[in-house]
Amino acid sequence: MNAYTFNISLSILNHLGRNLYRSFITVLGEAISNAWDADAQNVRITIDRDKNILIIEDDGRGMTDDDFQNKFLKIGYSKRKDNVSATENGRPFIGRKGIGKLALLSCAKRITVLTKTVNTDLVGGIIDNSGLDEAIKDDVSTNEYKLGVPDVSIVERFGKDMVSGTVILFEEINDGIRNRIEYIRKLVALYFRFSLLDPAFRIFLNGSQITLDELTDLINGTQFLWKIDNPNDPYISEKLQRSEALKKQRDLQAGTDAISGFIASVEKPSMLKIRESEEKVSIDLYVNGRLREKNILKHIPTTRIVESYLYGQIHYNALDDENDRFTSSREGVVSDDPKFVAFLKEIEELLKIIIDDWDKWRTELNQDGDSENKRISRKERKSRELFSAVSDDFVPPKTNAPSRKKVEEWINDLGQDAEFNFASYGECFVAENLLRKYIEDKKIPIPAKMQKQIEDWMQKAEMHKNKANISFDIRENTTELSYCAMDDLAYLADDETDKDKKASLRRDAIEYKPIRDAMSHTSRLTNAAKIRLTATYENIKARIIQLLNNA
Repeated sequence: MNAYTFNISLSILNHLGRNLYRSFITVLGEAISNAWDADAQNVRITIDRDKNILIIEDDGRGMTDDDFQNKFLKIGYSKRKDNVSATENGRPFIGRKGIGKLALLSCAKRITVLTKTVNTDLVGGIIDNSGLDEAIKDDVSTNEYKLGVPDVSIVERFGKDMVSGTVILFEEINDGIRNRIEYIRKLVALYFRFSLLDPAFRIFLNGSQITLDELTDLINGTQFLWKIDNPNDPYISEKLQRSEALKKQRDLQAGTDAISGFIASVEKPSMLKIRESEEKVSIDLYVNGRLREKNILKHIPTTRIVESYLYGQIHYNALDDENDRFTSSREGVVSDDPKFVAFLKEIEELLKIIIDDWDKWRTELNQDGDSENKRISRKERKSRELFSAVSDDFVPPKTNAPSRKKVEEWINDLGQDAEFNFASYGECFVAENLLRKYIEDKKIPIPAKMQKQIEDWMQKAEMHKNKANISFDIRENTTELSYCAMDDLAYLADDETDKDKKASLRRDAIEYKPIRDAMSHTSRLTNAAKIRLTATYENIKARIIQLLNNA
């Protein structure tokens, strides 16, 4: 019997995902990852939007003729063969399945690869996607398809000074290079932070090194920071913690030591949006320095407002073990993987702490917090939000830093009292106007003695209007009852003759009046006055509710 072998068609490239990679930044990421795995120290990206050309050069170990044929061009070749998980310099391998290189075939019509090691000559070839499409259509087997030979001019241009490394030239980028250079720089700074693992690994775009300075806008918008397992992250130590915008921070510890990183919060959700793009900064998962899952909150939605303010980077290298947990596109983790599910539960527990901290810290800064947080009552929260909205108008501009700081301190000092006073005034407004409605509905007559008082108040009000040269009406309702305060309204609405009655609106209103008058004159109340006012108002509210139930 004959011995048989597999004969694989080039169409396998499409089946494996040749057209799976849609994002320009994904292609950049694959090339950067390959440079990392090759122990490169520098990656130089050149983008010419006018000529529609992308060039990615690295100074890594490069490839021999055998490496290029039997490793790079071997779809499915794994760098981790024989249980080797790190480079010669000790970097953990990012590549795993050997199909990520298909991303390099997806974004341009013509791709030229040139590579060499220290001791070998330059080798390489051209993948012409139009020719590859024809070969796939004709069902050509992989060993029958030949790569094109690079032009002499290209070889001389890139090979002249190359000691070792790899160059990938993309010509005629599909759909063109639409993203602005500033946008691409920011995305690379966000998503390919290899400096966390090796500070000697540098990335350049059009001759200029990409640094954390690309993220200045994000840094200046960051208010709060939660560090997980004390991460060694220059973004935190060199940027965030030195920013005047950072108001609060806290150290957290996950249930497993393998999880580290940070979660931060910006002042406004719009600050997470990257300008001139649909891209938004989120909480992302990294494994061995590579972005593996963007926006992990989609797996643990809380439907809390705080989500729209958060971003961060979580590192969990334990996901990279003998089991392949990553999707075929290499742009995500298999959602039901047990280890990934356990990781998400850990993050969910951390988020509970972060959500509470965020609400507390925001309210301390007189800013809107989490309306669903039951830490304070709904009434207290709304009072604070109203105070924040009102006080914002009085804060000097950022350009006037000394005055701004002083006024902000004054406002913070008023915050707790304002929370009480705003709520109490609101309670008084509602209670008194409901009593007026009740008295009108019941057609309760006004005694002659009180009528005389009301007439005096009306005359004084008219006199003050004339002095102020005001000719329009001030009060929406000019009936006699609009001139009556809580004690007079209580007298009319709840005329109880039984002095021993437990719920006496009249007696409570009399006790309520002097403290209410002080508050109405914007005075800050003592704690004793606040306690008495609160207790008295509870009695008033309970009695008014009883009256309204019988309206």
